[in-house]
Amino acid sequence: MVKVSIKHIDAFSSIPEKGNPAGVVLNGEDYTEKQMLTIAAAVGFNETAFVVPSNVADFRIRYFTPGHENNLCGHATMGTVYALRMNGLLEKPAFTIETNAGILPIQIHEENNQLLITMQHAKPQFQSFGGSKSDLAASIGLREEDLHPEYPIVYGSTGIWTLIVPIKELSSFSKMAPNTKEFPKVLLEMPKTSVHPICFEVRDFENAMHARHFSSPYSGTIEDAITGTASGVMGAYYKKYVNKDIRLPATLIVEQGHEINKDG
Repeated sequence: MVKVSIKHIDAFSSIPEKGNPAGVVLNGEDYTEKQMLTIAAAVGFNETAFVVPSNVADFRIRYFTPGHENNLCGHATMGTVYALRMNGLLEKPAFTIETNAGILPIQIHEENNQLLITMQHAKPQFQSFGGSKSDLAASIGLREEDLHPEYPIVYGSTGIWTLIVPIKELSSFSKMAPNTKEFPKVLLEMPKTSVHPICFEVRDFENAMHARHFSSPYSGTIEDAITGTASGVMGAYYKKYVNKDIRLPATLIVEQGHEINKDG
């Protein structure tokens, strides 16, 4: 038996039990990789993050689903930084983290009595989806005609790969019923990736996009409440495929999690 202290941080919301829960272990160096995976499985969240020392950055974060290690995770990064700050272990307003996706800069500042954390992702990458659109739609409980005809379905990454699936109407999101076991048969180019439906019709007018995120069947989870890394991909997707003329830097607000009562 190993006794572990785990922080539960709900990222992307200031309301308890909303947003995306992350487990954070501040003394990650005390555990082996096998123990980290066992701990993540016991916690059961989509991600549990472990803080370990780094020789090339201020610290390193390792991210584990209940099924495997991930290269990067947005909400668990936010949760880790917040936990370090709240426990008096992080005072600097700017620093770097080592991840399996590279060394990434983080900034913290306070505004209107809120702690705001900015995370830079890895350089965006995209790859074409060559599979069956009808099979893809069926794997998330929709029909091919529910897919948006104007925008491409592509694999995208700003540190971790996901399949971006543009959907025509917001009403389709409440109808989605993912059959994640079918994903590897549909995602022929990247069988282990997740599926991220997006929509430009939104619940709240100030937001730019709506989304859901369905996990790879190898991760041990079904759905991510609100996904930081995929939101980074959405920003890059928006710039590349939706509005190439958008002036950078720009702010896009993504809404997610409402269908599973985890608004973020």
